[in-house]
Amino acid sequence: MREADEELIARIRPLMKRRKGCSEKQMFGGICFMINGNMCAGPWKGSLIVRLDKRQHEQTQAEPFVRPMDITGKVMKGWAMVEPEGIASDEDLKAWLDRAVQFARSLPEK
Repeated sequence: MREADEELIARIRPLMKRRKGCSEKQMFGGICFMINGNMCAGPWKGSLIVRLDKRQHEQTQAEPFVRPMDITGKVMKGWAMVEPEGIASDEDLKAWLDRAVQFARSLPEK
């Protein structure tokens, strides 16, 4: 795992660990934070990936420091990749995690 991802995990973990239904799972060569068994957020090459509503994909992609999540050659709608500049402050990181958790909680438990 990359050092930047390990640093980001160290920032994410305290913001997620007290949330009801939160768990961690090894995935994609790293850690994925889950809510009630649903993928929610995680690090990817120093950026934060978050799961959000597909219906708001275009609006999310238009936000500052956001780019499409494309790790396989195909854009994954319902996911966003937030560049390091977009999560530089703990407040910004928490805001993105709050959005991802809120969406994950809207899904049926697995």
